[in-house]
Amino acid sequence: MLNQRTRTAILELHQKGVGKRAIARTLSVSRGVVRTVIQSDSVTPPPFNRADRIEPFRQAILEHFDSCAGNLIRVHEQLEASGVKLSYPALTAFCRRAGIGETPSVPAGQYHFEPGQELQHDTSPHEAILGGKKRLVQTASAVLCYSRMLFFQCSPRFQRFDCKAFLTEALQYFGGACATVMIDNTHVVVLKGTGAQMIPVPEMEAFAERYGFVFRAHEVGDANRSGRVERPFHYIENNFFPGRTFSDWADLNTQARAWCDKVNGKYKRHLRAVPRELFAVEKPRLKPLPAWVPDVYRLYQRTVDVEGYVSLHTNRYSVPAEWLGRTVEVRETKDRVEIGYGRKDISHARVIDAMGQRVTTKEHRPPRGNGVKKTEPSPEEKTVSQLAPDLLGYVAALKTRGRKQTTLALRQLLRMIREYPQVPLHDAIAEAEQYGLFDLDRVERMVLRRIASDYFRLKGGDDTGGDE
Repeated sequence: MLNQRTRTAILELHQKGVGKRAIARTLSVSRGVVRTVIQSDSVTPPPFNRADRIEPFRQAILEHFDSCAGNLIRVHEQLEASGVKLSYPALTAFCRRAGIGETPSVPAGQYHFEPGQELQHDTSPHEAILGGKKRLVQTASAVLCYSRMLFFQCSPRFQRFDCKAFLTEALQYFGGACATVMIDNTHVVVLKGTGAQMIPVPEMEAFAERYGFVFRAHEVGDANRSGRVERPFHYIENNFFPGRTFSDWADLNTQARAWCDKVNGKYKRHLRAVPRELFAVEKPRLKPLPAWVPDVYRLYQRTVDVEGYVSLHTNRYSVPAEWLGRTVEVRETKDRVEIGYGRKDISHARVIDAMGQRVTTKEHRPPRGNGVKKTEPSPEEKTVSQLAPDLLGYVAALKTRGRKQTTLALRQLLRMIREYPQVPLHDAIAEAEQYGLFDLDRVERMVLRRIASDYFRLKGGDDTGGDE
């Protein structure tokens, strides 16, 4: 069917006296079509009145469409089972023409923002080469809607603590806060509700009050509302991460900040401006930051273990030896782990990954050989000194040169003192000390040879031995 423009050209050429054959050759149409247009003398195409042979089955198609949950393959099978001879392409074409199962297209609009009106924030997972390994990182991004200034950072996870730490760093990067921070309906911020009915978590609401902004969430499914921050994620994934490697998280975020500085100073064709130039107009409209910006932190109570460490996210941080067994307060910030007991505080660099790592400060561990030494004698040694004070010299040598564990050796010696006569025992030990013999099993055999079955140690009996 000819369109209106071609029909108009045919009629104009005919009015100028051009023949039908010449018109057909000039416009690349048939002479029959030229003749028909000239006879109709109208530039409006005639209505298309051909009957649709599938139209009689519309009601059956609608019924099967509902019962088959919108699956047109099942609808086609049900129609064939009921005797309707219809091809699957013809069915799908009819459904498109009739709007069955089709969502009507809605023209996209535009959002206009004034300087300092809104900042949009969202997160997205990406892959990065971190420490020589491919890692999944959570990329948090913030964009000023008017100037399109971009800031992003990466972390292994994104919880409420990470959200507050990121927004604090983003607001410091921009030098102020907008009146509104638009978010997705994320559980990190949302307590209940969605969209306009969203109620933020009290902790996040208090955080927003500190900087003078309010959290807003877009309606579910209205991704265009947060398009300012959604669009740069594709740019970050395909421009920042490819070809870059990072030694650790600090290196990654340092390179990310440098990349943001570079990107924010480049000309944008869709803006026809440079974001930093637009930011010069927007910055005076931002809400100023508080005079003092405190560190975002999480607070824990921990008990110092027997090795002098405090455990946090599987990592262990050293504390002074005098804090062993004490309950301490652990404050985790973005970059540091601060541990306090009473009026004393110590600080460690925070290990971001949960990797079971030990962080030890040299001052918390004395040099090798200068550790805490036990000066208090054991209960066994105290008992030996009471029952046989003349054997203390042998006991001191036994503790340093004996083969057995000191406690077990002292217990064996204490048993011998209690069971054997004093004279043979002391003679045997004196001989053993003379020859440097500290094997108590051999010393006991020496005692038994001296007794030679002449003495029997009875309960409550005489220490000097004698016949029964």
